[in-house]
Amino acid sequence: MRLKDKVALITGAGSGIGRASAIRFAQEGARVVVVDWKPQGGQETVAKIRAQGGEAIFVEADVSRDEDARRMIQTAVRAYGGLHVLFNNAAIQVFGTLPDTSEADWQRVMDVNLKGVYLGCKYAIPQMIAQGGGSIINMSSALGLVGDPDLPAYGATKGGILAMTRSMAQAHGRQGIRVNAICPGDVETPIVEEYFAHQPDPEEARRRIAAEYALGRIARPEEIANVALFLASDESSFITGTYIVVDGGLTSKCY
Repeated sequence: MRLKDKVALITGAGSGIGRASAIRFAQEGARVVVVDWKPQGGQETVAKIRAQGGEAIFVEADVSRDEDARRMIQTAVRAYGGLHVLFNNAAIQVFGTLPDTSEADWQRVMDVNLKGVYLGCKYAIPQMIAQGGGSIINMSSALGLVGDPDLPAYGATKGGILAMTRSMAQAHGRQGIRVNAICPGDVETPIVEEYFAHQPDPEEARRRIAAEYALGRIARPEEIANVALFLASDESSFITGTYIVVDGGLTSKCY
């Protein structure tokens, strides 16, 4: 029970990596605050956790809105008495080269992916300081390290998350707060399914992309959730200000 007696809040927990992480954290003893802007998905995650004997509540929130971010942190503290783990996982994508990306689409990606991390941390950090520390996990991406011509806005936010992670780790390490990021490659999630759906031949695109990985496949959400669990737990007590690449070897090659 690596998260026994800990309270964990996970954004974007209505599906994909967020859901897998919420379930995994609960299995390890955490009381989980499931945050999503889609009630159905979030409530389904809570139901899955409770069906396994875990403890969880759902908070409907848009992480890009200040009042929603504040409320989700306040709800966690009121419900469970504290906040030990914040996993900023929520994200969206907009496809197209940079000239094809509208200003409105660019701004929305910035608001959810980057501002959402800022707001979550803004309200979680004072609570963590007051209780003596905590672990913040920010979802970056392999595209924070390398480029995709059709995802410039997404990549910009993921690179920004890495810089913000380092800054927060330096600012709050002596207050007992560790801040780290995860950089996955492609994962079997709705956001990746959307990417494949935009390709002329989705199945051929899936085969082609899987072939780029040293392991010959893309990841399962549970494989990323296990890394998040490690960063959330005391097993990673001397790790802060860095990122873990979980990409099946994708970024390890030159050509």
